[in-house]
Amino acid sequence: MKKSLYICGMLAAGVFITSLSSCSKSFLNEQLKSDYAPDNTLVDPLGFEAASTGMLSIVRADYGDVQGLLATFYVGTDMAITGQPNTVQAPYENYQNLNSQTGSLSSIWNWGYKVINAANVVIDASANPKASLTDAQRDFYKAEACFFRAYAYNHLSILFGGVPLITAPVSVPRTDYTRATEDAVIQQMITDLTFAEAHLPDPANVVKQGRINKFAATELLAEALLRANKPADAEAAAKRVIDSKFFTLITNRYGTKASLPGDPFADMFTYGNMRRSQGNTEAIWVIEQQYNVTGGGAVTNFDQRRREWGPFYVNVAGMKVCDSLGGRGIGRIRPTNWWTYELYEQKDMRNSPYNIRRKYYYNDPASAKYGQPVIVSGFDTIQNIYAHTTKWYEFQPQDIQGAQSYKDRIQMRLGETYLLLAEAQLLQGRPGDAATSINVIRDRAHATPVQASEVTMDYILDERARELTAEELRRLTLIRTKKLVERVRKYNPKVAPTISDFNIHLPIPQSEIDVNKDAVLQQNEGYSK
Repeated sequence: MKKSLYICGMLAAGVFITSLSSCSKSFLNEQLKSDYAPDNTLVDPLGFEAASTGMLSIVRADYGDVQGLLATFYVGTDMAITGQPNTVQAPYENYQNLNSQTGSLSSIWNWGYKVINAANVVIDASANPKASLTDAQRDFYKAEACFFRAYAYNHLSILFGGVPLITAPVSVPRTDYTRATEDAVIQQMITDLTFAEAHLPDPANVVKQGRINKFAATELLAEALLRANKPADAEAAAKRVIDSKFFTLITNRYGTKASLPGDPFADMFTYGNMRRSQGNTEAIWVIEQQYNVTGGGAVTNFDQRRREWGPFYVNVAGMKVCDSLGGRGIGRIRPTNWWTYELYEQKDMRNSPYNIRRKYYYNDPASAKYGQPVIVSGFDTIQNIYAHTTKWYEFQPQDIQGAQSYKDRIQMRLGETYLLLAEAQLLQGRPGDAATSINVIRDRAHATPVQASEVTMDYILDERARELTAEELRRLTLIRTKKLVERVRKYNPKVAPTISDFNIHLPIPQSEIDVNKDAVLQQNEGYSK
């Protein structure tokens, strides 16, 4: 009733104003009614919901809409080389060509600070006493924004080291930024994530599907505490996720293909199975996307994950796009021989044919080779046919060309939590406890248990590759653990001769240095223009 009266009142006011305008030329004065800004939008829950939606839209447009950008997190690590060449990823195949004008740097930098500024706007507005929010609502919106600010700073500070630390909205151009220390950025992350963990809901009380819960903050906090050299606190954070009982490892078949050949690990990455609401009890944070729904796509154009991880098998005569091969890939990320031949035990579930495709058969009925094994040599093995993860398989029969991707993205899950826990325990000199934590996921995979004497940081990184291929951003993990250069030299012979010790960090984009005329934005050691 009150809403009806309000509408009637507004209509009456409109009639009154119109009658006045007929007697005055003032109606010619333009009054802009569509000028949306924080001070007139972030005043009630509806405005904060809109801001939150916009912030998440920026987050999920991270590295999915630029061909080759996703590959820069894998190519030039221990895990991958280039399949189909691309100028964006080329400098990571030869580190001697990586410099401050490399195009991918600005994409990553700009994405991070867009997220940070969007988060700062929400955090700042949540403190506005004139906003019609309850205290609980203020804390919730601030906590959500604190999480995403920390998430962006985690990317930036791992890749670049110390970066400008901005904790207030920027609405006008600035040219006086300086770099905070990496430790200062990490401490800000810990502060943000501690607040987020305290004020975000648990999974049972998340109001809208797809929104983050408190344990996403706890998981990222565990990683930040590892970076801060506080392994005991990191262990406690990881245990809070595990002990919450909201999450359990997937050990039984479930979901849309449970009646078909497969295994529990593969079920987690099947289209229609990836969300908690779809039975994925392991998922902590999932970016949810939906086919044929407005806004359901990953970004403005398309998500590159399926395309870049999937080989370009349709380039081989006698091969056609099909759902059993995951749709159409373009072969930008080709796993190294270490990943392909040395990493997995044969009996490891994560190495099953449902999780890694190693065999191909000609599938075009018009081909004389139909049904025969595909045997190729030379360039085909680099770009078109190679062993690869099936985690990003997706096929839409309405989109044979594969121009779009609508598969959900599992950002955090319990399998990684156990590996963060193991890392924290190892850093405290307790390899036996670390082995116990690792064996939780190795047991799920039916792999041979690891012994305490075998647990090293390198072993944990190996296990992360087995468990989290194509989920974790490998470059971030290797830089965070200070193992990038060492493991590239050991496992990536194509790239090894080109990498130097200073490549542990990326160069600051030269465009940022040049425009910052009123202060010095120091370049990372070893890099020049």
